[in-house]
Amino acid sequence: MSSRFNTGVSRRSFMRILGAASAAATSFPAMAAMQQPAAQAAGNRRGFGADMGEMRHLTSDTVIISSNENPLGPAQSALSAISTTAPLGGRYHQEETMKTVQVIYDQFGLKKGYVALTPGSGGPLDLALMSNIGPDKPLVYGDPSYEQGFRAADTMRAPKYPVPLTPTFAHDVKAMLKAHPSPGAYYIVNPNNPTGTITPREDILWLLANKPTGSVVIVDEAYHHFSDQDSVLDQVAADKDIIVLRTFSKIYGMAGLRAGFAAARPDLLAKFSTVAAPARSLASISITSSAAARASLQDKDLVSLRRKINSDVRSETLEFLTKHNYKIVPGSQANFFMVDVKRPGKDFQMQMIKENVAIGRSWPALPNYVRVTVGTKQEMEKFQTAFVKCMDMPPGAANGASLHMPEFHIPSELYRG
Repeated sequence: MSSRFNTGVSRRSFMRILGAASAAATSFPAMAAMQQPAAQAAGNRRGFGADMGEMRHLTSDTVIISSNENPLGPAQSALSAISTTAPLGGRYHQEETMKTVQVIYDQFGLKKGYVALTPGSGGPLDLALMSNIGPDKPLVYGDPSYEQGFRAADTMRAPKYPVPLTPTFAHDVKAMLKAHPSPGAYYIVNPNNPTGTITPREDILWLLANKPTGSVVIVDEAYHHFSDQDSVLDQVAADKDIIVLRTFSKIYGMAGLRAGFAAARPDLLAKFSTVAAPARSLASISITSSAAARASLQDKDLVSLRRKINSDVRSETLEFLTKHNYKIVPGSQANFFMVDVKRPGKDFQMQMIKENVAIGRSWPALPNYVRVTVGTKQEMEKFQTAFVKCMDMPPGAANGASLHMPEFHIPSELYRG
């Protein structure tokens, strides 16, 4: 593993859009034959052209609660750090990145070489998955869960073993263990996306203790700070077969600034290079994003304050929905929730767009549920008004010529970390 990677500069996964998949073909020959269709599929998923002006954009007054962003944006401490650091931008200043990595080491009790600082967590998530799965190394994951897991399996031609969530919408770790005798990886999102629900820490520890030798547990903690659940980063410090992903996009409000980190033993981080060759131009986190991340970590009251703001607005919204007899997935500890709209979720999404409210998508396992991000109090009040109006419409009212969803760019957190 290169010293550059050890010191915190990541290998950003161009595999997220597969635009440079040829660089990985020598490591994974099966990918060479599938580069073009895979790239086309990735383009279709993300709505390529949406950022090029080829799709209709939402109006400026649209409430966007579709992509699990934090409406509060970066903290003042982060903005101040950006302002202070920006004048240094004429030089690379790798030492600035190292300062942030050292703060991560210190806060989480991790040893040198156990952290890769990255531009967001989407890229390293792909690398964590793809470096541990393949045609003879299946992926086991919860259903429903974040799509990046099974899409990485599709890319690597790895067999997929989706396991239904428990009745409390936790990952069913015992069923996951039984799904296959020797998978390459188990993927757990905690809190889970899209349900927002928690898998108890003790369940993840049980899976770590009982999994087959050679398998790795990948835990996506993108929404961890919104919950009251204890992290499993200490299992990285204990040298377990685990990779933990964190992002600054969510509670820290830095989705557009791109900062995150992967934590794992050095040998597991080194495997990332078997997927994407070390390309410095694709690897570096900017010094301003690094400084903002460091300032956010050192802002002692930030997480608790933002957790309470999110919890209060989420609780008020869920209380409203419950009071009006709408069915929700209970137990969300994230900045989103799911609600039953009693019709295909995509149809309801169309109806809400007509009311200038952009909500999230549905999942095949819960086709009549939509995911809704928690916005500001004012945004959620607009959501409530639009939601009741659309629920009072008969199913199918948005079908036909009135609105064609593919024409619109609906913001999504997919592949953005």
